[in-house]
Amino acid sequence: MASNLLVQTEPPHVQTPLVTSNSNQNDVEAGDQRQGDDHDEPEETQLDRMLSRIETFLALIGFEQSSWLSFALSWTSFIVVGVVVPLVALLAGECSACEDYQRKDFEIEIIAFQACLAAVSLFCLSQNLRKYGLRRFLFVDRYSGKLVSLHERYVKQVLESFRLLALWGSTCFFLKTIREIIHLSLGNHESWWISFAVSVASIISWTYMSTISLLASTLFHLICNLQVIHFDDYGKLIQRDSNVLIFMEEHIRLRYHLSKISHRFRIYLLLGFLVVTVSQIVTLIEVTAYSGLITFANGGDFAVSTIVQVVGIIICLHAATRISHRAQNIVSLASRWHALATCTTSDASQLRSYASAGSLETANHLNPINFNSSESDLESLEFNVLPTNSQLASYMSSHHKRQAFVMYLQTNPGGITIFGWVVDRSLVNTIFFLELTLVTFVLSKTIL
Repeated sequence: MASNLLVQTEPPHVQTPLVTSNSNQNDVEAGDQRQGDDHDEPEETQLDRMLSRIETFLALIGFEQSSWLSFALSWTSFIVVGVVVPLVALLAGECSACEDYQRKDFEIEIIAFQACLAAVSLFCLSQNLRKYGLRRFLFVDRYSGKLVSLHERYVKQVLESFRLLALWGSTCFFLKTIREIIHLSLGNHESWWISFAVSVASIISWTYMSTISLLASTLFHLICNLQVIHFDDYGKLIQRDSNVLIFMEEHIRLRYHLSKISHRFRIYLLLGFLVVTVSQIVTLIEVTAYSGLITFANGGDFAVSTIVQVVGIIICLHAATRISHRAQNIVSLASRWHALATCTTSDASQLRSYASAGSLETANHLNPINFNSSESDLESLEFNVLPTNSQLASYMSSHHKRQAFVMYLQTNPGGITIFGWVVDRSLVNTIFFLELTLVTFVLSKTIL
């Protein structure tokens, strides 16, 4: 029963060494099973259609760079729409009589930092998508995606992640549109048609760049939350089974996936943090050092771009800390399982024999762990047998296995890492205090 709960989320060539070191007989049986699946390929599922739509959306945005032509088109579109168009719009919409409503240096800095963050997102994500493909990138292979138990949760998580993208994208788009309307109504423009065209071009360029930034954060959020599903199943497996070798193999596979995710996203996360931090510091310097009046007309783009940048970082940090703490929580579950198995019985068979004396009820009362019983289990309650030397040896062997497994988990908790630093609450607190220190330093130099 426990072996059926193990789900292969990567093709055979990316499995862990321990998982792939099974016997030749198991390998042959697995190959025969997959050959049968190839002949009896089920029809396209909802997850398949959803992933296909995501691939189309990524190709439209420019993340699909599998060929030199698509690579050239993607980066040409990025430079034209994300850099050239806003700069031309800024120069064409410049108004000499509305200095209070338009700050050219403000606008140039916003365009520069927005382009830097979008370029980091586009470069890092497109490299991974070109190298692995969407399914391997999300760790959703053709087999696990068709299992009913995982399929529904995969689909639900994909929908939740892209609802998050739609929510924040539409909110920031609304604020950007309001800012452009206010800027149009307050400015003294020579031609309203040119000013309107400039505003529309600015909105389109800003939407394109913000979508790239938020989409990269959303994909990272989706990957981490898909792994949360597997860690939840793993926690349930620990509470239901007692095969330590299965636990070890499954945890090594899950930890391998987390290390791959960390390796693929570490440059993106590090550069994203750096760009956002520099952008916020420069924004703070500009706002506090400016002697004029800051309004939504001349400083609104600062607010909108800040929301996009901070929301993207928060989405990444939330996803990374969630999966890191799920991985670390496995140590607690395994320790509890080991303690209960050690204190309540000397062997799984004697756990049933002592259940009539109340040990099982006490264990279930203290900690609701499910134990499956069959008719043969109930029949064994009719008599109690004193432990023999072989039973004692079996108990000591299982105890040592559990103890070794718990020690392994304590030294290998797993989680999302950035060059060795685990992204958890401790790192988030460190980032917060570093940002607070930079803010107070800037304020001391600009206000005092």
